Amino acid sequence: MEIVYRAARSNADFEGILVLQQQNHYTLIDPETQDKEGFVYAEHNLELLRTMAEYLPQTIAVANGNVVGYTLAMTSVMKDHIVALVPMFEQFDQCFFRDKPLLDYPFVVGGQVCVAEGFRGAGIFAGLYHALADQIKGKYQLCVTEISRRNTRSLRAHQKIGFEVIRVYPAQGETWDVVAWDINAQ
Repeated sequence: MEIVYRAARSNADFEGILVLQQQNHYTLIDPETQDKEGFVYAEHNLELLRTMAEYLPQTIAVANGNVVGYTLAMTSVMKDHIVALVPMFEQFDQCFFRDKPLLDYPFVVGGQVCVAEGFRGAGIFAGLYHALADQIKGKYQLCVTEISRRNTRSLRAHQKIGFEVIRVYPAQGETWDVVAWDINAQ
């Protein structure tokens, strides 16, 4: 089956993202599934996804016309649009990547990444991030995001493609790993 990576551009693309997000949201899946398969934390809506896409591409993986994976990206301007992410953005002021303040780098924030059940383990996760990197290279050097410490599958997948833990902090009843990836090193 062919997987196509591209920027989300239509309402159908964004609705596909929302369906996949809903299916994998931590509030709707049991702890055992979360431990085994991972989960997503933030919730978006159609308007918010369109707003994010005005600034950066929202990369999707499509198979047979269906969204089977996505990685969202945003700039720091979005911190005022997603209240749950304010603690993460505040942490960035204190982060260092390779002995240099994070804020000295041009970076994007990974807003969330998800791969549909049945498509996991096939390289789509890495494909999504590499497709995003190809679209933003030259303008940005790093992709930075945070991962709940209890989402071990996500943390391992991020580290496998080169993300490095640059800070750990508690917020919202979770322990978070802030991770950064030099997109030029891929």
